[in-house]
Amino acid sequence: MSPFRYPEAERLPLVDHLHGRAVPDPYRWLEDPADPRTVAWESGQAALLAQARREWKTTEPFAARLTELLGTGDVAAPVWRGKRRFVTRRLPGQEHAVLLVVEADGGERVLVDPMALDPSGTTTLDGWLPSKEGDRLVYLVSEAGTEESVLFVLDVATGERIEGPITRTKYSPVAWLPGGESYYYVRRLHPDLVPADERQYHRRVLLHRIGTDPDADDVEIFGAGQPMTNYHEVEVTRDGRWLVISTSSGTAPRNDLYLADLTASPAHAPALVPVQVGLDNLTALEVCAADSALAGSMLVWTDRDAPRGRICVVPVDDPAYENWRELIPEDPEAVLDAHALLDGPELDRPLLAVGRIRHAVGELTLHDAVTGAKVADVPLPGLGTRTGLSVRPEGGHELWFGYTDFTTPFEIHRYDAATGRTSLWERPPADVEIPPVRSRHVTYTSKDGTQVRMFLIEGAGPADDGPKPTILYGYGGFNIPLTPSYNPRILAWVEAGGTYAVANLRGGSEEGEQWHRDGMMENKQNVYDDFHAASDWLVDNGVTTRDRLGIYGGSNGGLLVGVALTQHPEKYAAVVCWAPLLDMIRYEKHGLGVTWNEEYGTVEDPEQFGWLIAYSPYHNVHDGTAYPATLFTVFDGDSRVDPLHARKLAAALQHAAGDGAGPILYRMEREAGHATRAVSRTVEVVADMWGFLAARLGLEPPAAAVRS
Repeated sequence: MSPFRYPEAERLPLVDHLHGRAVPDPYRWLEDPADPRTVAWESGQAALLAQARREWKTTEPFAARLTELLGTGDVAAPVWRGKRRFVTRRLPGQEHAVLLVVEADGGERVLVDPMALDPSGTTTLDGWLPSKEGDRLVYLVSEAGTEESVLFVLDVATGERIEGPITRTKYSPVAWLPGGESYYYVRRLHPDLVPADERQYHRRVLLHRIGTDPDADDVEIFGAGQPMTNYHEVEVTRDGRWLVISTSSGTAPRNDLYLADLTASPAHAPALVPVQVGLDNLTALEVCAADSALAGSMLVWTDRDAPRGRICVVPVDDPAYENWRELIPEDPEAVLDAHALLDGPELDRPLLAVGRIRHAVGELTLHDAVTGAKVADVPLPGLGTRTGLSVRPEGGHELWFGYTDFTTPFEIHRYDAATGRTSLWERPPADVEIPPVRSRHVTYTSKDGTQVRMFLIEGAGPADDGPKPTILYGYGGFNIPLTPSYNPRILAWVEAGGTYAVANLRGGSEEGEQWHRDGMMENKQNVYDDFHAASDWLVDNGVTTRDRLGIYGGSNGGLLVGVALTQHPEKYAAVVCWAPLLDMIRYEKHGLGVTWNEEYGTVEDPEQFGWLIAYSPYHNVHDGTAYPATLFTVFDGDSRVDPLHARKLAAALQHAAGDGAGPILYRMEREAGHATRAVSRTVEVVADMWGFLAARLGLEPPAAAVRS
C-alpha cells in the first residue's frame, strides 16, 4: 500500500450534457488557479511531492551529470548581412544563449544577453532578425515563461536600443524593408477591442516606421476578415520588391498565400495577389533574386499532390498552378524539408541544395537549379539530423547547416560548392565526457499492421545482458518529427544503466504529411495504438519488462502518455506527464486550445465530440483501477497548455487510486513556461523526473555519483 495520503479534492456533482451524452466534470473548480480550494490543493500537492522526493536516491546525481552534459554550451548557424554575421552562442556555465554580432575582422560583440536583461534567468530571447543592411536588429523577449513577447530595435554598431517595447507581439515574424527605417510585423489587436476570452488571437500584419507610435501610426495591411485564430507569416525580398504573406488557421496543415509587387503598389497599401487560397495543403514561396540565374521565377516548396514534398518553379508574375514546373520531384520514401539556392559566380552553374529526412535520418543532396538533375550527395557526419540550410542573402557558393546525433552535440558545418568540400565551421564551446552508447533503429508492427520505426539508445556493453529500466518517449502530432539529437536527458539515463526508446509515431512528419494525417482528427487513436505497440515490442524483445517500463511525453506528448496510462494502465510502471493536454472536452476554452481543433477536432461537432470523449484522459478514469505511478510537471507561466489539465487528471487519478497504487504526484514550477528556460531550471525539473522514474523502475544512481 502507498504511504501517501492525497490532499482533499471536492468532487462536484457537475454534469454537462453534450450531444445527448452526460459528461461529468467533478473537478471543474481546479480550472481556476485563484480559487482558495485550488491554492490549498496545490499547497498539499507540493508537500506530497516533497515527501516523495526524499525517497528518490538518484535526483542529485542526475542533476550533477545533467549539468556536466549541458556544459558543452550551444552554437547556431550564422545569419549573414554583408560581411557581418549574427550568431547565438551559450558558453559553459551560461544560463541562456547570447546573441552576438561578428564583424569582418572577427571581433565579436554581445547584442542581447538575457541574463543581463534579467539576472533571475526568467527572461528569454524569443526571436530576432537583423535589417537587410545589418545595421539594425529587431529582437523579442518575454518573461516568466509566458512567451508574451515584447519587441525592441537596437542599433548594431552601438548596441543601444532605439525603439521599444512594442507589446502584443507573441510569435511575431519580422520583415525589414531596405534602408532599415521600417518593417512589417504581426501584432494582436488591443485587448479593449476584443472579448476577454479572445485576447490571445486576432492578429494583424502591420507596417511600422521606426520612431513612430505603434499604437497610433502603424498601418494594417492584412488580417481583417481572417479567422481570429489565424497565424500570419511575412517576408520581403532582399531588394525590397516582393512581399509574401502566408496565413493559416491555427496549426492546420494548410495555408493561404499572397504576393505583392512593392514597386507597383506602396508598402503601406500593397496590392496582394492570391497565389493559393482555400486549398488543403502547405506551400511556401521563395522569390529568386533579380541577379540570380532563376531571376523572374519563384521556387515553390509544396506538399500539394506530394505528401512528402517537392519543389517547383513558377514565373513570379504569373504564379498560377498550371504554370508550375516540377524541379525536384517527391521521393517516395523521404520527406523534403529544406532547400537553398547556390548561385555565386564561382560556380559553373547554379545549384540547389536539398535536405530530406529519410525515415527520421537526415540527408543532403545537390541538384542543377535549372534542370533539377541530381549532381551529388553531400555526406553528413553520421546517421543523424541535419538542420537548416543557411546561405548569404546576396547568394554565393557557401552553405551552412547544423548537425547532431545521439552522441554529437549540435555543431555547424560549411559546404563549399566551388570545391565540393564540407568542413566543420563551429563546434560547441566545450568538450564533455560523453558516455559510450549505441543506437539501433528498429521497425515494429502497430495494431492495424502499419510499420512504425523506433530508435533505441542503450549502453555500449553486451547486447544480451537482460532487460533494463526503460523510458519510452513519443510525441505523435502537429507534423513534428522526432529525429536523432544530442540530449543530456537520454545520455544520463542510459549511462546510469537504462535504455531510452524514441518511437516515430503517426501524427509526426517522419514519413510526410500523410503520416501526419493518419494520426490526427478521426485517426488520433492510431497514435496511441502505435505507442502501445512500441511498449509491447520492447517487452516482447527483452529490452525491458512491464515493471521496468516508464513512459514520458510533453505537451501533445503529455496527452499521449495521459491516454496511454488510462487506456492500458497495466502496460506501464511509471509515467512522467509534462505540460499535458488532458481534458479534451474543454481544451478549446483554455490556453491556445482553439488553435488546435484542426489537429484534434472540436467538441462543437457531434462526430468530433465522439472522437474526443473516446480517448480524453480526464474522462476515462475509472475508480478502483491500479494506475501506474505518475508525475505531472507543469508551469504557471505556460500560455500554451494551461496547468488545469494536469490538476484535473491528477485529482481524478488520486481519487480513483485512493491510498492504493501510485503515487500520483504533481509538480508545479513558478515563473516558467512551456518552452525555453534557463539551464539550471532545466536541470532541476529533469533531475526530478529521472529521480522519480529511477525510483519506480529500479535504476541505480548514475555514474556522476561515483565521480563526485
